[in-house]
Amino acid sequence: MLEMDLAPNRGRSYITYPGYRVGMKPPNAGKTYPAEVLTRDEVHRLLSACSRRGHAGLRNRALIVLLWRTGLRISEALALEVKDIDLEGGTVRVLHGKNDRARTVGIDAGALAILEDWMARRRELGVPRGAPVFCTITRPNIGSPVYSSVVREMLKDLAVKAGIEKRVHPHGFRHTHASELASENMPLNLIQKQLGHKNLAVTAHYIDHLQPEQVIRAIHGRPEWATSHDASLGLQLGGDGPAAG
Repeated sequence: MLEMDLAPNRGRSYITYPGYRVGMKPPNAGKTYPAEVLTRDEVHRLLSACSRRGHAGLRNRALIVLLWRTGLRISEALALEVKDIDLEGGTVRVLHGKNDRARTVGIDAGALAILEDWMARRRELGVPRGAPVFCTITRPNIGSPVYSSVVREMLKDLAVKAGIEKRVHPHGFRHTHASELASENMPLNLIQKQLGHKNLAVTAHYIDHLQPEQVIRAIHGRPEWATSHDASLGLQLGGDGPAAG
């Protein structure tokens, strides 16, 4: 029945329709996954994997950059309207964050330039006033919301194209953003405000989970185990020691 109903729009994927998963249990229901922070090279490879032709590639690049450089939740990003983005001031206004809390976050000039390109393209396409920033761009549904399930499938496809073995998903960009801010020694209270956490303890736990810097530094600071005495026994760093008996 689903295939028959969608037959007139053969160029459109089934997962883009609002009722695609109605009544269906999410594939990841009951599952937990470890946080995997993306490297900058991996993010760049994802961006390069977006189509350079057509409007969807520009939209997808802008969405990835926004998630990466602001740390917004996917629901927050997909709810944005044009009025919520201040290109001149370099801010993004989230009106309804988690627990309906509003906040304003910063965004860097490089990310804003990509957003500005997409917003100019939206105007050229004639996207209706008041439509979400990241909307569908195919007629007759131009301006309709993009669903998070569509974004998740898009990111899976891009990860395959980019040759990335990690699990690539929308919230992973939030992890990556938080980890990068911590690496840049940004004060914890500012990271808290950017991420929209209720209190500082949540942010501290979040950062410690993503980037256990003290443990890593302690291990890296341990004395070298290969000494001249070890070498005389055939224990050479990076080489093959005596076979275990």
